[in-house]
Amino acid sequence: MSILFQASRLFLLLLLSALFGSSCQQAAREQPVAHVPFEVAEASIEQVQQALRRGDCNCEQLVRAYQARIAAYDQPTQLNAIVVTNPEALAAARQLDAEYRRTGKLRPLHCTALIVKDNYNTAGLQTAAGSLALKGFAPNTDATMVKALKAAGAIVLAKSNMAEWAFSPMVTISSLAGETRNPYNLEHVPAGSSGGTAAAVAASFGTAGLGTDTGNSIRGPSSHNALVGFRPTLGLLSRAGIVPLYLRNDTGGPMARSVADATRLLDVLATGPDPADPLTSYSAGKIPARGYRQFLDPSGLKGARIGVLRTLSERHPDPQVKALFEQAMADLRRAGATVVDVEIPDFDRVSAGQWSSVFKHDVNQYLADQGPKVPVKNIDEVLASGKYSAYIKENLQDELAHGVAPSPRQPGRGEAYTDPRRLAFRQAVTAVMDRYRVGALVYPTWNNPPAKIGDFKGYKGDNSQLIAPHTGQPAFTVPMGFTYDNLPAGLQFLGRSFDEPTLIKYAYGYEQATHHRRAPARFPALPAPAKKGQP
Repeated sequence: MSILFQASRLFLLLLLSALFGSSCQQAAREQPVAHVPFEVAEASIEQVQQALRRGDCNCEQLVRAYQARIAAYDQPTQLNAIVVTNPEALAAARQLDAEYRRTGKLRPLHCTALIVKDNYNTAGLQTAAGSLALKGFAPNTDATMVKALKAAGAIVLAKSNMAEWAFSPMVTISSLAGETRNPYNLEHVPAGSSGGTAAAVAASFGTAGLGTDTGNSIRGPSSHNALVGFRPTLGLLSRAGIVPLYLRNDTGGPMARSVADATRLLDVLATGPDPADPLTSYSAGKIPARGYRQFLDPSGLKGARIGVLRTLSERHPDPQVKALFEQAMADLRRAGATVVDVEIPDFDRVSAGQWSSVFKHDVNQYLADQGPKVPVKNIDEVLASGKYSAYIKENLQDELAHGVAPSPRQPGRGEAYTDPRRLAFRQAVTAVMDRYRVGALVYPTWNNPPAKIGDFKGYKGDNSQLIAPHTGQPAFTVPMGFTYDNLPAGLQFLGRSFDEPTLIKYAYGYEQATHHRRAPARFPALPAPAKKGQP
């Protein structure tokens, strides 16, 4: 890197800091307080709320600080995680500030700046699923999950890039915004399809984020970006207002820098049955009355029994990922857990025939529900428009040629609680858990490090696709350490249906025992604005 480039970059950072305020330091000068100014990089939801209570800064200043990081880093570094920022974010922040001045009370997620994947409907803000064919489309209403988060005081700060139509678990490339890179090593992928949210949250462009997961797309990008990612039980969270891939497998979920932050989001998102998503009827009576945060126990692994699923962990693992996984098993034991090897009998047979190509049916239904404003009315029009990335052309053609409608009467085409193949698979998994008396199964989220940009053959070792999407069980990933060239890896916990409390205890206990999460070095805190009188 040349001296001239370094000097230019420093000048840009200082200029942006002066314009936006890199932390809340500018606010502290304008409204003097007795506390050290608050830095947003790596800040947790709890730390944000403590800063607001202390008066270190207000919500508007926090939002400006995140906006400064996006402006300073997203395009200048070619990270390319953000599709569009919300022009109403500052107005929402001012409303929250006025409310706090009036009531003296903070909402549960007061001023949590959210990075929202581009397939969540956001009222008045572009929602395009990464597709040029939907460019400019702004829904009239929010997705159910977005609505719940806003009601709790969260702010949609920006929409993030994604693998177009959520087709890729490996890369995050869209015709709308191009390719997102991994903030830990810009020569590598962030995984897909929620790679934009993952990269943005890892680089502290927001407080936390939302992803979706059909087969891998919360857990894979979270693993590749040293984040915590929750794929909840199918039916726990409403999918209404989310552009589907395969609705029979799809769920939304939180992506965050800590288990505590992901749990705070889950607390708000788990609202019970939603008439707009019939699958949520299965959540009735399954949500803890006092919420999920009560299970954030740093000693949560004491007395736990955990099963190691070697069927997945031994699928040709990279030596460095395997070493991290074996160290993780030792860490679980050291934190008080009993760890035993388990196998699912006839795994290849019970796991076979689970996918079903319902994309055409599901997306066409979503587009029909959006009303006359939507630019395209069906997937045939998308293909005819030519407005798509080259790498998904075969996906679109195949889905159009072989797409089927969901059917509760045909094995392999139904939802998680009625399809006989899916029921048999879940029963096989839970029978093993019962036999060994374990609360969770563990395995590496990926058996291999993130692939290099452009290396589509480097897609190896994705374990997330194999169980949870089909059985409907919850699966959480937590940072497990780093491999070659500062590339993150993740440890995945799979639990029984609607047993998120146990997974939270185990994941939090592991996180607090290891503290593997660290910020990407290329995205540090912005320089503080120069004080008056200083050069």
